[in-house]
Amino acid sequence: MQILKNPNFDFVRWRWHAIALSLVVIAIGFGVIFTRGLPLGVEFEGGTIVILKFDRDPDVAAIRSALASGLPGGDDAIVQRYGEPGRNEVMIRVSQVGAEVAAELSRTADSVVETVRKANVGNFTPEGTEIVGPIVGDQLKRQGVLATVLALGGILAYIALRFQLSFAVGAVVATIHDLLVTMTFLALFQYDLTLNVIAAILTITGYSVNDTIVIFDRVRENLRSMRRDRLDHIVNVAVNQTLARTIITAGTTLLSVVALYLFGGEVLKGFAFTMIVGIISGTYSTVFIAAAIAIVWQGKRPLKGQSVPSAQPTERKRRVRAG
Repeated sequence: MQILKNPNFDFVRWRWHAIALSLVVIAIGFGVIFTRGLPLGVEFEGGTIVILKFDRDPDVAAIRSALASGLPGGDDAIVQRYGEPGRNEVMIRVSQVGAEVAAELSRTADSVVETVRKANVGNFTPEGTEIVGPIVGDQLKRQGVLATVLALGGILAYIALRFQLSFAVGAVVATIHDLLVTMTFLALFQYDLTLNVIAAILTITGYSVNDTIVIFDRVRENLRSMRRDRLDHIVNVAVNQTLARTIITAGTTLLSVVALYLFGGEVLKGFAFTMIVGIISGTYSTVFIAAAIAIVWQGKRPLKGQSVPSAQPTERKRRVRAG
């Protein structure tokens, strides 16, 4: 399928503009995280989640007031609608958990249900409960960070061995860029950082690197016939040659993830939103960031298998005049 016929866009020309734009977005993200914080899911923060299904439209304010007055520590309880509007479901999240021993874990959940029932805010049935203690939460935090760091380290080593260090640096910086941009939008839209979101972030890591490797592989192939060309020209040709493939891959994946966001239910919304942002950011960083960083890192040194780039026309004229 050919959607672009002989594209010849000068992507490398805009590398500094792209880097500046990315820095602005990431700076906004840091500002939001420092001022508003990044909400942590119950898996990382610890606590109890109870989902209640009412037989009529629930009064969220009345439920929140009942918890504040009837449950120890209920002032900090988070009460919000859950799932599709017609299902009349409410999610209640409190930071406390029972002792991490046998049946004691469910004591807080039972207290939440009993408090809401005594408040006479409507008939309901408990639909689900999720309980994570502080010890498990800390362990999941460490495992999530370790998984991300190991993934980035593996990417760096693989690309450095298959290509060379400048390409590896470009790929890792582009991947870190995608992670930071994704965290920015999670903070802006106040999505909880859950295990589903971590899974999406790791998926984005692999997705972004895959697109980047396709371009770098084309750069390596072009070196055989463009040995004396400048690196920025070789990279620009490679990006244009793979542009149609990048658009088709990103477009079809994005359609699937958007469908998941719209119809996948409340549980998958965070995962799908993270994937949407990551796919867009990954495509952008593949075209603008990864190659730009590789060019900046490499500088004027020739790549492996590349001859010394030929002098530019202005440099040639100076040499002739000097002679």
